[in-house]
Amino acid sequence: METSYIIIGAIVLVVFFFVYTFNRLVVLKNRVKEAWSDIDVQLKRRHDLIPNLVATVKGYAAHEKDIFENVAKARERALTASQKGDPKEVEVAENQLKGALKSLFAVSENYPDLKASENFLELQREIRDTEDKVQSARRFYNRNVKSYNIKIQSIPYNAIASMLGYEKEDFFEAESGERENVKVSF
Repeated sequence: METSYIIIGAIVLVVFFFVYTFNRLVVLKNRVKEAWSDIDVQLKRRHDLIPNLVATVKGYAAHEKDIFENVAKARERALTASQKGDPKEVEVAENQLKGALKSLFAVSENYPDLKASENFLELQREIRDTEDKVQSARRFYNRNVKSYNIKIQSIPYNAIASMLGYEKEDFFEAESGERENVKVSF
């Protein structure tokens, strides 16, 4: 009789641990999804600002056609990647878009009237603010991915995570050129 209580107690503990672990993994996975959603919102904000920026610069630098086309193509690739929701694909497309925007801002250096335009200055501030928010969202996402990955790779959670099909998430990493100090002046 005593051994049956011990067996029942052990079964209850195992079930309790399984339920607790499952719930913890669900919470962590949903935090990763929430963090990705935050990145997606900021990237959409950036994508919405770009046509206004291009239109403003176009008025001053109409003969810089290649740059405008590159920005438009990079924006389209970023939107397509964002719709697919694959973090690695989004990362690559967003890095290309960021490079195209740097070219656009570099062109603005050649047009003093553009640099003094209130509309252009406001768009620059908005894009700078958006870039800061994207970086913050990336850090939030990566912190949640780190917590999730540690949990599903740690004993005994890894056994339950693999049984339930939980897989490691990828970090949203900076492009190699972004790791270096870059000075951009406007």
